[in-house]
Amino acid sequence: MSLNQKAKTLKDIKFSVLDLAPVIVGGTPRDSFKNTVDLAQHAEKWGYERYWLAEHHNMPGIASSATSVVIGHVAAHTNSIRVGSGGIMLPNHAPLVIAEQFGTLESLFPGRIDLGLGRAPGTDQMTAYALRRDRRSNGQDFPEQLAELREYLQPTEELRVRAVPGEGLDIPIWLLGSSGFSAQLAGTLGLPFAFASHFSPDNTLPALKVYRDHFKPSKVLDEPYAMVGVNVIAADTADEAHRLSTSMQQQFLNLVRNQPTQLQPPVESMDDLWTPFEKQTLNQQLGSSVIGNKQMVQEQLQAFLDETGANEMMVNAQIYDHKARLRSFEIVSEVVR
Repeated sequence: MSLNQKAKTLKDIKFSVLDLAPVIVGGTPRDSFKNTVDLAQHAEKWGYERYWLAEHHNMPGIASSATSVVIGHVAAHTNSIRVGSGGIMLPNHAPLVIAEQFGTLESLFPGRIDLGLGRAPGTDQMTAYALRRDRRSNGQDFPEQLAELREYLQPTEELRVRAVPGEGLDIPIWLLGSSGFSAQLAGTLGLPFAFASHFSPDNTLPALKVYRDHFKPSKVLDEPYAMVGVNVIAADTADEAHRLSTSMQQQFLNLVRNQPTQLQPPVESMDDLWTPFEKQTLNQQLGSSVIGNKQMVQEQLQAFLDETGANEMMVNAQIYDHKARLRSFEIVSEVVR
């Protein structure tokens, strides 16, 4: 940062919501979708910029596998907040299908739809094959798929295969990533970039540097626009926030063990659940998580902003109790207003 460049404060950037539509122990996807709508409506009232849902498959604790459908449901129950994907895993789909789905969403909710794209499967190898039916589709052709999708939305010549609806619509495309691959591609194409700091903290700064170093101005952006994901578990007391955070820790622990489950209720201590090695692994993977009361959250978010120079933060909160989850997002909104 140059001496003449003013340091950003939390009020200088936008804040958004990432919702994994958690299915809790004892709950159903139907319950999850009711909670999703409720959270989205509160997020809109509290001034969040956008509300994104993520594509995951074969995950008992995540209900947003049919991501486009849930986006439409959220958009229909809100009025102004942008709604989108964080993200659609493009290798799981034909680009034409995504162009049509998001063309439909943009036609129904004009000016409110975002299309965030990733190249990971969002699942295990067996499920990826069930989705794709082709073992060769491993994400390496993501740049070609992206080019095809963009051509359907903004054709540069007369196409024999057209996306209706979709063609000619201005749907913002974001590239998502947890490494340098999509960072470089987003920079080269002059697209906004969202990094998954919430589960890949060690790669955050290198990926942001790659994005900014490779950025070329485009019709979309004159300068880089970087969003970072961050887990925030906020409560009125630090002790309560740390207790609530054990649900997130259990979720990641089960993923590390390749035993994904529904979101577990919080526990008083994780020491009886994980080994020292697992604890070290999870502390590293969740290293950018912000946990605490309002003052602690403000200080930690500001430190993360100072470190990343992000233009926007997307907040994820895997909290078992819906009211406590609402309160966590409310505290963040109070901190950043």
